[in-house]
Amino acid sequence: MVREKVLVSACLLGEKVRYDGGDCRPSGQESRILDQWLAEERVVPFCPEVEGGLETPRAPAEIEEGDAEGVLAGRRRVRRKDGRDVTDAFVAGAERALAECWKHRIKVAVLKEGSPSCGAKSVSDGSFTGRKRKGQGVTARLLARHGISVFSERELEAAARRLAELEA
Repeated sequence: MVREKVLVSACLLGEKVRYDGGDCRPSGQESRILDQWLAEERVVPFCPEVEGGLETPRAPAEIEEGDAEGVLAGRRRVRRKDGRDVTDAFVAGAERALAECWKHRIKVAVLKEGSPSCGAKSVSDGSFTGRKRKGQGVTARLLARHGISVFSERELEAAARRLAELEA
């Protein structure tokens, strides 16, 4: 039986790639699911921000008006808190994530919620005030556009069900 691979945000696997130099490794049931996938050699770790050329640690970045679709269409920008435009790095990282999915025939991604790259359901609103808005990060949006099922770390059980469906 061929097991489906899963693209997983590297920070969720304990890699120190977040903007603040930390990670976001979950605990509890979510950790057990990730550990099982790792043991089954399903996981393809990926950090689109690092793969897009950004350093760690780095200044936090947010999507203008939280609109990843606008970023991908060239109408919105991703800016760091210091004002630097990092749109090109975010788009490059998203494109590399998509290429990785194609390479491994990945149909499921588990990404870090709230991230301007990986947010599956919500992202910061672009004001650097901590306010969130409904929407996806640049990578999450590009993957979803191409038919990849995108889940947050809070939806690992749903992601596991999707994998089971794909393998049935």
